[in-house]
Amino acid sequence: MRTVSTETMTIVKATAPALEKHGLAITTAMYRRLFENPELKAMFDQAAQISGEQPRRLAGAILAYAKNIDKLNNLGSAVERMVLRHVQTGVKPEHYPHVAAALLPAIREVLGEAIATDTVLAAWGEAYWMLADILIAAEVQAYERAQAA
Repeated sequence: MRTVSTETMTIVKATAPALEKHGLAITTAMYRRLFENPELKAMFDQAAQISGEQPRRLAGAILAYAKNIDKLNNLGSAVERMVLRHVQTGVKPEHYPHVAAALLPAIREVLGEAIATDTVLAAWGEAYWMLADILIAAEVQAYERAQAA
């Protein structure tokens, strides 16, 4: 399981105010990029996209992660909900690189290069993969439990 440095945690936490203000624009831009792939788009509830529910939920989750990256135990119930939803929709480890490839450019697109510097994006890349590892490990266990049942 990946970890992140104290410097990365500090950078990610410092982006929380920008995420609070622009999180929905970031997740909307991310989904626009992600949905260029029809196979990935088909995995998502489009009604939740149209209503804005899914982008709002993800924006809230990203903000919570930024604020709690140094206290991950605060995110336990949120991670459990994400894992359950990911298992219900068939998310697999091979999907995570696609999300990273959509999320990081969306951060830069919305926040601009003055805020979303290479250093900030590198920190968010590390933070993303740490969380992805946590989710993937929990999802593997959930899939195994579902198969055993």
